[in-house]
Amino acid sequence: MYLEAKETARLYKLLSDKLGNDTTDAMFKYIDSKTERSVEATIKTFATKEDIAKQIGEVRKEIAESKVDTIKWMFIFWIGQVGATLAILALYLKK
Repeated sequence: MYLEAKETARLYKLLSDKLGNDTTDAMFKYIDSKTERSVEATIKTFATKEDIAKQIGEVRKEIAESKVDTIKWMFIFWIGQVGATLAILALYLKK
């Protein structure tokens, strides 16, 4: 960190000698604000543990709902199969 501050001070001095203090201050403020916005944007894209836990909870809920739907349709299919089997047996036994 010390090296960074030392280099920044050296760069500030070189630029202020060439461009003047006002221009150099404005340029450093611009660079700082751009860097801060970039870091803030990056931080917003990170997921926290709470975000991940929430997503896992939602996925588990969706899986449970799909299991219920699957079991419901399985019973409907089985009832249809039993009905068809009984109808075939009834037709066979009538002859």
